[in-house]
Amino acid sequence: MGENFGTPYSEFPNVENEIDYDWAVPGYPQPSPFEFNTETIPAHDNCDIRDCPSSDRVNAKVAIPRNAQSSSWTSSGRVSRACENCREQKVKCSGHRPTCHRCLDAGVPCSYGDRKREKMVKQLNDLTTRVETFDALLRGLYPKLDASSAQQVDQTLRELNARTPLTQVNPSTPVPALSTNPSSHINQSVLSSRADACPISIQSGTVDYTEEDFDRDEKVQATGFVGEHSEMAWLYRLKRDLDHNSLKGTKETAERASISSVNYFQDDSEILFLDDINLARRPPQQIANKLVETYFHVVHPTFPIIGKAIFLNQYRSFYANPNVRPGKRWIIVLNLVFAIATRHSFLANQLQPNCDDYQTCFARAWKLNLGSVLLHHPDLQQTQVEGLAAFYLLSVGQVNRSWRLIGIAIRSAVTMGLNIRSESESVTHFSKELRYRVWWALFTLDIVLCEMTGRPPSTGDIFCSTPLPVPFAEEDFWDKRVAQVITDQRTRNAFFASLISDTTAASPKESTTLKIPEQHGSSNGKQEERASQTGAENLTPNSSLYFLYRVDLAHLLREAINTLYAPRAMRQSWHDIETAIPMLNNHADNWLCRLPAEFNFTTLDTTHQFIQQRVGLAFRFYATKLIILQPCIRRLSQQSSEASSSGTVCDQMAALCVQMAGQMLELLPEEPDSTWLYGVAPWWCILHNIMQSTTILLTELLTRTQVGTAKAVDITKKINKATRFLKEMSAKDLSSKRAWLVCMDLLSRHGSRFGFEVDTEL
Repeated sequence: MGENFGTPYSEFPNVENEIDYDWAVPGYPQPSPFEFNTETIPAHDNCDIRDCPSSDRVNAKVAIPRNAQSSSWTSSGRVSRACENCREQKVKCSGHRPTCHRCLDAGVPCSYGDRKREKMVKQLNDLTTRVETFDALLRGLYPKLDASSAQQVDQTLRELNARTPLTQVNPSTPVPALSTNPSSHINQSVLSSRADACPISIQSGTVDYTEEDFDRDEKVQATGFVGEHSEMAWLYRLKRDLDHNSLKGTKETAERASISSVNYFQDDSEILFLDDINLARRPPQQIANKLVETYFHVVHPTFPIIGKAIFLNQYRSFYANPNVRPGKRWIIVLNLVFAIATRHSFLANQLQPNCDDYQTCFARAWKLNLGSVLLHHPDLQQTQVEGLAAFYLLSVGQVNRSWRLIGIAIRSAVTMGLNIRSESESVTHFSKELRYRVWWALFTLDIVLCEMTGRPPSTGDIFCSTPLPVPFAEEDFWDKRVAQVITDQRTRNAFFASLISDTTAASPKESTTLKIPEQHGSSNGKQEERASQTGAENLTPNSSLYFLYRVDLAHLLREAINTLYAPRAMRQSWHDIETAIPMLNNHADNWLCRLPAEFNFTTLDTTHQFIQQRVGLAFRFYATKLIILQPCIRRLSQQSSEASSSGTVCDQMAALCVQMAGQMLELLPEEPDSTWLYGVAPWWCILHNIMQSTTILLTELLTRTQVGTAKAVDITKKINKATRFLKEMSAKDLSSKRAWLVCMDLLSRHGSRFGFEVDTEL
């Protein structure tokens, strides 16, 4: 019996749609579920079976169904569900499964549709599936949207959330859209903050996602991840946006190329090692002397990873006494010195006759067990080997390999505790200072490679207490006054405080600018401070002082990268970033104000004694400025000209960025000069600096400059100068040739309206 047995008939106005008699046997007529003898029931409209006497119900006659032919089948009862055909014709249905009598008689297919509730459930499921599909699609497309499209998406989602607040979102995704994860709950303020944060990743240069598959092919693997503070990322984004805009309104779509398409370095080129290299071979002493002299003149002032005095004594002994058998690692150091010097001589057209090329010198060092550095426990000489190898790889355009090797070198240095101030009594103050210089040489090279690749620095300021390198030559370390500065920490602190800026946030600054406690001999402290100030005033400018200012500027650059480009910066509002940029820019200006007159590069004198140091600091300063100011250029280039209002902080910083890019190129002579490039400029990364400034100028010209204006003429002139230098450098350097071709390709497709005469022949 049915579960509704005993329920008044009058309460079932549509029993046909509510009860299902699946037990009906096909082919046999079934009795109506409520078929009573009407003679025993009072004939009035509101009669209820429960109102009748119980005796009447017991003795009620039940009609016995007659065998009826299917052709004349009729029913006065109701069924739980009518088939679709009967429902459409609005006739009674027998309710038989799988075919009712009417459909069986008519010989038509019989089907039973879903109930209303089932239809609603199915429709809801379909809509939910569609929403989830659109949600996944939006999440996939969002990182690829331009700034205006991303803002439109964010605005639409915020309006939807305001009408129908969403309480279930996936906090790991940057797009505040629907989610099916019921366990993730955040409030509306968090949702709004994430929505506001999304456009920052597109407009300010900060991202916390990647669009590349770095395991796709060998070329992409050779390039690897390129972060947002690399000029390659700037150039790639400019090229992609220009190509996209040029195809608007057409049926063509630009195929999304990898960032490796604008990589002009030699990372995809293999380093070949000859098998028949004589490991015991050494250059004749006359050639060796020239190479060692070249190394200490063009590399050591910027990269003092080996002690000059000690190395020269060992080198002279090695050539003077044939019976001397130095260790294998020292021989590797010597061959790396030869390789770096030979590379420079090759570029400067100063290669000595009968001299091995730089690939052979490096291959000899590699064969002498440089290739198994990961298996050695690090010592000081091993750290120097790794650092020199990283510098060599940078000089030949192997930037990706160089970055990996400098990371190994820094780990070796940390293993030896070079990142911590030494108080060991078994180490002389002379050796301590040399070790400090090893650390800072690795630090500055790491920052340059971090800047070129867009990757995070390998060093953290909170884990470093190594004192800054003293600005004295090695031969002066034994001087009594210099030894006091080196050995007495209080004197050393006061000495450095009078030399370098105190605005850069770095742990070494904390250790060098600590206030001297007055309760512990304030008179002695004041005397030491006066002595240190006197020593600073009487300090003779030298290459060690130049290196100190490079380290100081590197700290500022690391702070700028951490503040503006780290993935965590995505959580900042543009207002916070716009506030940080002028502050960092002021720190750079303060650094320049403290620069001694001998190193002041604002007025370059080609005959000055420290011209090489001046130019090196100039390129480092302008590169730091471009890293700090570039987010403003990018933000404005993503907006229409009407969207930007002159006079805002962003506009001012963007204009300053273009100005700094122009001033960097003004450091170059008017006409290409290889002697100046490889004798005065930082030859190992000059290509990187030229491409930095050129990319900024190309962005400004092609996205925010009107044709025919004085601004367009000035920028075009500077870009033409840069491309002339790239073409000149292409004769000796394959990386420069690739960079020149990348620029020519961009100008040929998007720069014709500015009158560029594209030259495609070297």
